[in-house]
Amino acid sequence: MNVNELNREGWNRRAEEADIWTRSFDSETIARARGGDWEVVLTPLIPVPRAWFGDIAGKDVLGLASGGGQQVPIFAAAGANVTSFDASDAQLAADRMVAEREGLTIRTVQGYMHDLSALEDDSFDLIFHPCSNCYAPEILPVWKECARVLRPGGVLMVGITKPEVFIFDLEPWERGELVAKHKLPYSDFDLPKEELEPLLARDHTASFSHTLETQLGGQMAAGFMLTDLFEDFEPEGEAPQLFAPYIATRAVLRD
Repeated sequence: MNVNELNREGWNRRAEEADIWTRSFDSETIARARGGDWEVVLTPLIPVPRAWFGDIAGKDVLGLASGGGQQVPIFAAAGANVTSFDASDAQLAADRMVAEREGLTIRTVQGYMHDLSALEDDSFDLIFHPCSNCYAPEILPVWKECARVLRPGGVLMVGITKPEVFIFDLEPWERGELVAKHKLPYSDFDLPKEELEPLLARDHTASFSHTLETQLGGQMAAGFMLTDLFEDFEPEGEAPQLFAPYIATRAVLRD
């Protein structure tokens, strides 16, 4: 099974079903962004501090696995030169739709996050990469590619799903209970067939856990210096509020 293709098609299906991360922002939100009033998220709830961005007007920004007509059009409305790089046809189409509707310029490129060969070296000032590398079997190649396409001093912002999330059984989790079941590192493909098939039928995508060593240490090994981070929760009622399942990080590519 080709995992990359499965997840590409899976996100197309999620877009058809109006998954929360596929619902394009409306014209009012884009208009506010044009006026300087905007916010975006790397994780479910907490907006990324504006201080992390500085002035993005005129900056070259890459939305990495960040399609869906949400963050990328915001950056374009705020004056950035934006490229949306995503595997999903539907998510890229949503960015193009908002761009056409609002008179924005957004370059869209289809591909997988571990292979940015369609993008030139040293071509971006900022990469915005929300919680999406849980759909990639390996993430060290992602950080290497990010370092290649960023200019020295460029900023990498990442949303991370903590590895301990994957320890817990999904069904009790969604009822608000924590039941430890899986060993780490986790892959949906390690599940028995009778569990995997209904999971893929429901979610359409396959997920993988990644250690903090490969998430944080991997960024540093690729040449990044971490400058800030915060933790975040799921929306109330969607998971037990016993620990923060997500981390957002900001890192700078060393000269």
